[in-house]
Amino acid sequence: MTAQFKQQVAVISGGADGLGKAIAQRLAAGGARLALFDRNEEKLQSTVSELTAAGYDAKGWRLDVAHEQDVINAFEAVIQAFGKVDVMVNSAGIVGATNTSILDYKTEDFDKVYAVNLRGAFLMAKYALQHMVPNGYGRVLLIASIAGKEGNPFMAGYSATKAGVIGLVKGLGKEFADKGITINGLAPAVIKTPMNADTAPEQLAYMTSKIPMGRLGTVEEVAAMVAFIVSKENSFSTGFVYDISGGRATY
Repeated sequence: MTAQFKQQVAVISGGADGLGKAIAQRLAAGGARLALFDRNEEKLQSTVSELTAAGYDAKGWRLDVAHEQDVINAFEAVIQAFGKVDVMVNSAGIVGATNTSILDYKTEDFDKVYAVNLRGAFLMAKYALQHMVPNGYGRVLLIASIAGKEGNPFMAGYSATKAGVIGLVKGLGKEFADKGITINGLAPAVIKTPMNADTAPEQLAYMTSKIPMGRLGTVEEVAAMVAFIVSKENSFSTGFVYDISGGRATY
């Protein structure tokens, strides 16, 4: 694998497991120095230890992306440790209630999903961009979902907040288009990750049935696509939401 991220610093939220961990491994293999954010301290330290044992330069910070001061402090710590931020991938997210009609969807459950999925994406983008603008370079990727584009029934919180992430990508992409910074999104269909353990079996079966390939995606497939999206090569694409959906999205 080429050293396409040599001398670059990549911040990845939700980096302890699932998509975030796979993305971290892929970028590290391309030469990136890693700053991993996650609220699961045990898994975070395990992943950092695994990466450093493999010879990669990785550090981890425990935080909740929904808490602004946590995010501010973590980015300041990254600057102290690495001196800059070149790439930011916001992979932190939760599913929330599934197989649940909005008639039965608790407002406090919606607020929890909003706090992580949309407020968290806003905060991660805001503070990453503050450190990218002075350098005149950056790659921001916010992980959205096919549910944000097409809507999944009985998942009001997840569908609505991921649609919000897509709106954030489109607005910010235009806002920073002339500053050497690209801001894109990625909308996966169902990917085989630990997060699926929180999805009701009926809901998972419904979402899988919508994929023409008839299978779940893998974290490795997502990581490979992310590596291109946040690379220097991908320099004329911003405000766009890429699909990785096994044929579900065709527009």
